[in-house]
Amino acid sequence: MSVYRFKSRDTGDLVMLQPHGRRVLEIIGKDPAPQGIVLPQQMPAAVQALRDAAVQEEADQKRLREEAQAKGEPPPEFDHVSLRMRSAPFIEMMQRCEQAGVEIVWGV
Repeated sequence: MSVYRFKSRDTGDLVMLQPHGRRVLEIIGKDPAPQGIVLPQQMPAAVQALRDAAVQEEADQKRLREEAQAKGEPPPEFDHVSLRMRSAPFIEMMQRCEQAGVEIVWGV
């Protein structure tokens, strides 16, 4: 399985499996192409988009569990690692890079 390796001059590399990296990039409005860049001025909006998506994911999962319970069905199963947990290292990376004024790149 392929990976996304996010790099910056201010942090260590961050590696995500392809499906998870693709999802994170789509959430922050980036093309999940083999190469790309997140500029420091894009990072605050990207952090907020990831936080909003995590809140939405949690609300959707809660609603689906409640609907299943109301119907007497077994609760649905979700990925054991939530978007909130999976995106936390990337959010931290973006916050540090924004403060340092450096970009994050992948595939280069």
